[in-house]
Amino acid sequence: MELRHLRYFVAVAEEEHITRAAVRLGMKQPPLSQQIKQLEQEIGVELFDRRPKRITLNAAGKVFLSDARRILASAEDAVDRVRKFDLGQEGTLLIGMTSSASVHPICISVIEEFRMAQPLVALQIEEGANHDLLRLLEEERLDFAFVRSEVDRYPLVTRTTLAKEPMVVAIPGKHPLAQGAPGPLRLADLAAVDWVMYRQSNGAGIYDTLIEACAARGFRPRAVGTTERVISAINMVATGFGITVVPRAAEAFRLPNVVYRALADDDDVTVPLNVAFHRHVTSVPRRRFLSVCDRNSDGAMSGAGAV
Repeated sequence: MELRHLRYFVAVAEEEHITRAAVRLGMKQPPLSQQIKQLEQEIGVELFDRRPKRITLNAAGKVFLSDARRILASAEDAVDRVRKFDLGQEGTLLIGMTSSASVHPICISVIEEFRMAQPLVALQIEEGANHDLLRLLEEERLDFAFVRSEVDRYPLVTRTTLAKEPMVVAIPGKHPLAQGAPGPLRLADLAAVDWVMYRQSNGAGIYDTLIEACAARGFRPRAVGTTERVISAINMVATGFGITVVPRAAEAFRLPNVVYRALADDDDVTVPLNVAFHRHVTSVPRRRFLSVCDRNSDGAMSGAGAV
């Protein structure tokens, strides 16, 4: 049985006349009558009561008509969906984010703009560590990931840098550094205090940037606690373990007993916000998502302001 047999059947059922149905279908009457007979023989059930100059559905035909219409409608929907998908109007994108990237204004703007421009493309958001997200990208189980690390260790993954973000110091509310003047701190001011570090065991990230920056100023952070996530480090700060240095976007995590202070400009400690993706970006929704990222990057916005 083919879809054309169902279309022939529905036309005859609705017209209750072979000749009118043949005209509607753009075919001759004898081949249409033959096709209807073949359909009945194939399913082993007569679907019509036949009288001179008239053909009407019998009880079995009425049951079959409902299912035939549903099957044809489903087939039309499938064709419509695949055409929309090919045009980039429908589909699903899987987006990964680290905890600090998830609150960055660029990430928020990208998601908002893409959803408004492509309402038929579903977005699924997953939070995770840099290494885990990049591994999922390599396996093509994610489409994009907003991460803080480089992607050199993942040969199938590339990235676009959306921003270079300054770092801030998260300090327990009762710590002497939180009680002083509200101006920026120098990284060297943190040499003698306790640090909470966050480090992912399977990949580079903010940790390496901080260690290198501190080494350039002649010290190594005095770590009293280590965790894998930025938000976990801030929670430890809130309980008084020590200070931590985080991307400025992490100030969105407003916890009791945590004070944020900027770092001095001449320290120039920044971390990237990268959108990472598989090297083989082929689908239209993926290409459009990347275009939205480009429009919302720091470089694009500063360039637009200069025009």
